[in-house]
Amino acid sequence: MKVRLFAACLTLTVMAGPALAAECPAVLAHELPKLRAKETLDLCERYRGKALVVVNTASFCGFAPQFKGLEALYQRYKDEGLEVLGVPSDDFFQESEDAAETAEVCYVNYGVTFQMTQTQPVRGRDATPLFKVLAEQAGGAPRWNFYKYVVDREGRVVDYFSSKVEPDDPELIAAVEKALEK
Repeated sequence: MKVRLFAACLTLTVMAGPALAAECPAVLAHELPKLRAKETLDLCERYRGKALVVVNTASFCGFAPQFKGLEALYQRYKDEGLEVLGVPSDDFFQESEDAAETAEVCYVNYGVTFQMTQTQPVRGRDATPLFKVLAEQAGGAPRWNFYKYVVDREGRVVDYFSSKVEPDDPELIAAVEKALEK
């Protein structure tokens, strides 16, 4: 009896595995290491069914004050299902090699409460898979730090914005609200 029950559970698990994987949009079918933590962030588990703003960050970039605006955006819409994911990158040579310093800039200097990852490449052949999918869907990779990708609840890029677009810009807000509708 136990063997049959085990076999039935195993069969259901094997059959459900592809179905569960199919439910995860390509943009979320990745894991990234969390900033200053030993755990990884399963994007599908954390963000499936939610609207998401993904932004490549750099601690020593002139656009770093946008962390405050990103945090305000997150606080404004998190109860409606918005998440923000910050991905530090040194692709433009403005990020510390020390994760503790990056964490201090984000969490202490700017009061970030949204999820941050460890430093990742975000463009070119070496880009992390998340940013490869974002660039493919949006039609462009980040050209500088603080590019913002707005992803809807189904995992599709609604729009993306350059570094010069502040987190409280009406066009970005409209894209976030559109992403939250679905």
